[in-house]
Amino acid sequence: MILLQMFISMLKIGAFAFGGGYAIIALLENEFVTKRSWIDHDEFMNVVAIAESTPGPIAINVATYIGYKLKGIFGATVATVGVCTPSFIIMYVVSLFYERFMELSIVMAAFRGVQICVVYLIASAALKMLKKMKKTARNVTVFAVTFGGMTACTLFDFRISSIIFIFTAGVVGLSSFLINKKRKGAKK
Repeated sequence: MILLQMFISMLKIGAFAFGGGYAIIALLENEFVTKRSWIDHDEFMNVVAIAESTPGPIAINVATYIGYKLKGIFGATVATVGVCTPSFIIMYVVSLFYERFMELSIVMAAFRGVQICVVYLIASAALKMLKKMKKTARNVTVFAVTFGGMTACTLFDFRISSIIFIFTAGVVGLSSFLINKKRKGAKK
């Protein structure tokens, strides 16, 4: 029964996941943390962090993790197929009629509307994650430096890969963790 629920949930998310990975985070959190309670918020945040830093789309990485956690390899397979199926079908149909499809002014207007929705979904996910972030000095510093760096790169049109930001934040977070662990060990 849980496999069917998982497949339907993933199918629904895959069907309405316009805007890519970051836009889908809010949908994933609502479905898996709030609605179904399959994982808690802290675990979800960790899964998102890992899914962002590993190869592949974030939705597939998160779906695979949750499926594996709930039902092992078979669950991971069901969840991954569920989240991928709508995109595959939509892209296949669009590819058949792409030239004529893109000439329709109503389609272009719909895409402009979807773009606005995507901006909202990304901002909503970011604000939710920011509000629920543990406000430790380390977390706030890593966030501020990363946000400031990415904003400066955008404003001044520097071409720095987001991978560098992710890697740097990971190194800073790991370094901070090891320093805190060493301090706690020295106090004992």
